[in-house]
Amino acid sequence: MAIAVFGQTPDFSGKWKINPSKCKLNEQYSMAPKSLVLVQTAGVLSIERHGVFQDQEYVSNSKLNLDGSESVNEGMMGMKMKSVAVWSDDKTTLTVKTKIPMENAGEISITEVYKMAGVDLSIETSSKSDWGESTETYVFEKE
Repeated sequence: MAIAVFGQTPDFSGKWKINPSKCKLNEQYSMAPKSLVLVQTAGVLSIERHGVFQDQEYVSNSKLNLDGSESVNEGMMGMKMKSVAVWSDDKTTLTVKTKIPMENAGEISITEVYKMAGVDLSIETSSKSDWGESTETYVFEKE
C-alpha cells in the first residue's frame, strides 16, 4: 500500500531582508529588492518590495491570487502586470509567472519560484524579453 505524503504549504509571511552573500546576483545589473514584506492568507499573497532603481528608492505593492487565477497589478510607469501563481504538487514551492507588455518593445516574461530554504526565503527568478535573458537567486532572512 503506497501513501503519498504531501508537504505542508509554507507561510511566507513576514519581513524579509536580502542576504547578498547567499544570493546569486547578476554582476552588472540586478533587480533584487533590498527587503520584502509578505502577508499570506489562504487565498492571497500580498507583496511589498523595497528596493533601489537608478539610484532612487522605491516601494512597490502587488497581490497574487493563490488559486491559480490571474492577478493584475500595476507596475512601473503604470504598466499592467498579469501574473498566475501556482503551488507545486507537493505544496512546497510557489511558482509565479508574470507577463508585462512593453510599449514598442514586446513583452517581459518573468518566472519566480518561492520556497523556504531552512529558515530563509529563496526566490529563483528568470526573465526574458527582447533585451535578453536573466536569472538570479535571491535569499532573504527574516527580520
